[in-house]
Amino acid sequence: MSRSDFTEGRILAPLLKFGIPIFFALLLQTMYTSVDLIVIGQFRSSSEVAAVATGGQIMTMISNVVSGIAVGTTVFIGQKLGERKNDEVGTIIGSSIFLFFVFSILVTVLVSIFAGTLSSLMMIPPEAYEQTNTYMRISAWGSIFFIAYNVLGAIFRGLGDSKTPLFAVLIACIINIFGDLYFVAVLGMGVEGVAIATVMAQAISVIISILIIRKRKLPFHFTRNHLKPNKNIIKRVLDLGVPIALQDFLIGLSMLALTSIVNSLGLVAAAGIGVSRRLILLIMLIPIAFMQSLAAFVAQNVGAKEHKRAKKALAYGLISSLVPSFFIAYFTFFHGDILSRLFTTDTAVILASWEYLRAYAIDCMQTPIFFCMNGYFNGYGKTKFVMIQNLIGALALRMPVAYFMSRLEDTNLFKIGLATPISSSFQIIFCVVFFIYLQKRIKKTEFA
Repeated sequence: MSRSDFTEGRILAPLLKFGIPIFFALLLQTMYTSVDLIVIGQFRSSSEVAAVATGGQIMTMISNVVSGIAVGTTVFIGQKLGERKNDEVGTIIGSSIFLFFVFSILVTVLVSIFAGTLSSLMMIPPEAYEQTNTYMRISAWGSIFFIAYNVLGAIFRGLGDSKTPLFAVLIACIINIFGDLYFVAVLGMGVEGVAIATVMAQAISVIISILIIRKRKLPFHFTRNHLKPNKNIIKRVLDLGVPIALQDFLIGLSMLALTSIVNSLGLVAAAGIGVSRRLILLIMLIPIAFMQSLAAFVAQNVGAKEHKRAKKALAYGLISSLVPSFFIAYFTFFHGDILSRLFTTDTAVILASWEYLRAYAIDCMQTPIFFCMNGYFNGYGKTKFVMIQNLIGALALRMPVAYFMSRLEDTNLFKIGLATPISSSFQIIFCVVFFIYLQKRIKKTEFA
């Protein structure tokens, strides 16, 4: 397995070459969870749409927490490679695998026990309560696979390899599509079928990734002896990753709180926001891909003390992600009903989803800015700032505004959805101020 060296040569071409596979891997990963909702929406009832949408949102939040901690592994590996300390990479990977194995056990046990409590907190309509519990419990028993996939993806990205995760998730996506259709359309299993198909697809994705690793020559020494905890390495991975994971967890909670607010408006609104949230996950993939690409790209250059290259990479990332976001914003605002029809045939649900999407379309031109800046800050290891500004946006701004809008007599999903672009505006201000501060610190270090 060769690694990419981002510390020399051109910037834009290697950044795009690295980022495009990440985008498609994220797209496929989102699709093989979104396919669950598409198939349920085409063959089953609105209550099952609400169950898969809400249960899937909870499991996605957990997955995002894992991805957040895994960023610590990506950045740590990238910095060591930039410092040309390849001999330390094997120990980082071994300790990370041990850490996330323990985490997968905790997820399985806790979600299995508290699935009913989570459904109640989400104020899921009674018609979808048991189905939501079923979806979450089955997904939880397969958590070791989606956690392993995220860890392996983090390792590959730290090495500058974004193509291998893409290939693995492509196979998984194909399997999940056929699995969903077989279990739901042929066997009529409902939420149980889509949950089983997703777990099965994730398991195969992990197996493929492991087989690829075994057949490739690694740019570092790695044996079974590395598969043990190293306190110092685990501490460093957690120092880098926990702030991002905590941020993702609390942001996820704010999104769940928003969903809970909408769920109280009835089954149509619950299904509508469930559909719109899945679409938003797809829309956000471009800025998320650039955020992950920049974290790995910048990390290597920080290790090599190439600060100007890191800054130029941020500029290229901003421009490259803003251009497509403009067209996405236009289509989402004016033609969101077409997108919503991918997930359901219920006209009322389609209109409810489109109403919420109009508000999010405004945010499409803002998320690329603070996502790219977050990737830049993560590459520098400034994950605590990234956590703080995201938490302020989610907890101090988005949730209160959404709650206020929901209390209005003439409230609707568009007004509730405006909470997101309002919070994003403030987050961009925080990022710009911190960027200026960081540049001053870097200059002092260079001239010290």
